[in-house]
Amino acid sequence: MEDTDCVQFLQWALPQMRMRWPGFRRVHKQVCKRLQQRLRQLELADLNAYRDYIGEYPSEWAALDGLSRITISRFYREKAVFKFLEQQVLPVLTQQALNRGDKTLKVWSVGSASGEEPYTVSIIWKLQLQSRFPEVEMNVFATDADLVLIQRSQKACYPYSSIKNLPEAWREIVFDELENNYSLKSEYRCSVQFVQQDVRNDMPGEQFDLILCRNLVFTYFNDALQRKLLGEFSNALQPKGALVLGIHERLPNNDNKMTIWSDKLRIYRKQAI
Repeated sequence: MEDTDCVQFLQWALPQMRMRWPGFRRVHKQVCKRLQQRLRQLELADLNAYRDYIGEYPSEWAALDGLSRITISRFYREKAVFKFLEQQVLPVLTQQALNRGDKTLKVWSVGSASGEEPYTVSIIWKLQLQSRFPEVEMNVFATDADLVLIQRSQKACYPYSSIKNLPEAWREIVFDELENNYSLKSEYRCSVQFVQQDVRNDMPGEQFDLILCRNLVFTYFNDALQRKLLGEFSNALQPKGALVLGIHERLPNNDNKMTIWSDKLRIYRKQAI
């Protein structure tokens, strides 16, 4: 498969799945490799034949959607973001919860992949903040459209490459080493709930103090869907709750009254009512 042929195919297919080519430009070779494998599975000669196949079997769009998912995840990815959450955002959000009479801090990890992001938040809470707020518990709701990734998350067993960014002292505390893999201890897993859910179609139906939506909606989805989901994220946040994007993402133009908490780290805050 020629790269130019794959690019042309993606530029045709992605908009029909409410996604955008610019978000895939740097990572499209991952999708092209999967497409090549799919062509072999279906015994199709090339992408033109695959395009005809999709026209004949519209259910193939769901398979193509799965092939187009980019999952790059590891613990403590973008260290500065998690340090800011630990030192600034989570203490403020916890105090706000206490002020309104809540003793549960609710976090939503959107597109949680293999679980590294929500588990990192849980680790930070248990090791760095729980002692400061002993009367508060954290609940992390983690969603991803891919059932295989959800099942992998629930096992919570990772290679060293996934955990190497964590401080060494933390790694020794929170993981058990088993046959060259690292199993997260139960006390850091119990507060995280994983649910298969596609944010394009479903929302949790509750309010959160913190939403992490990094390197998904505001990279890969088209502008109309970005604006729609931003409105839904705003509705799902408590007043003065926080929304975290990937550090290379920006919010679309919107009327949702999100203010900047950290422009450099792409952390936003919902205005008070």
